[in-house]
Amino acid sequence: MRRPSPRIGVISDTHGSLLGWRQALDNCFRGVELILHAGDLLYHGPRNPMPDGYDPAALAQALNESPAPLVVVRGNCDSDVDQLVLDWPIQAPYALVQHEGLCIMVSHGEDVTPEATAQLIERYRLNVFVSGHTHHPMAELSRNGVLLNPGSPSLPKWEWRGEAVPTAAVIEGATVRVCDIRSGEAVIEQQIK
Repeated sequence: MRRPSPRIGVISDTHGSLLGWRQALDNCFRGVELILHAGDLLYHGPRNPMPDGYDPAALAQALNESPAPLVVVRGNCDSDVDQLVLDWPIQAPYALVQHEGLCIMVSHGEDVTPEATAQLIERYRLNVFVSGHTHHPMAELSRNGVLLNPGSPSLPKWEWRGEAVPTAAVIEGATVRVCDIRSGEAVIEQQIK
């Protein structure tokens, strides 16, 4: 019997929104084996408005109870204090993940240039490079890897069909999909080479 393709959830910039996390779990991440979080977990930051469902303590508890193993990198709004309430280690500035034949690097991305990203893809033979920070989702082919930004489930700064759309992403087999967390509908799709 053929083993099903691995499913990996990818999220970033939750900024303390329990609502965003729960919607991503319920509508995008069903059946995932692993969840990658590209940082900015609990704090909304001084430049951002308070997100819907803002409850960092409850979000920390929900992250600790994640239904799949969680790999987390530090974002620019994360602090040492956050690690005190999280059971998963916050890695910085990168996490290198190999899962079911895929090689994925995760970084928050605020200090990563396109040139550096291209070098990392080549050096580590990455299938996917994940970054967050901008709250703008994308999944684009770059050289031999896919550049993936899952956007933000709590403070989206990207519009689709005339409205700001909260997003997360799923990597399934050789396909990367960015999804509207409210419905699970794919809004961006890209094949991995």
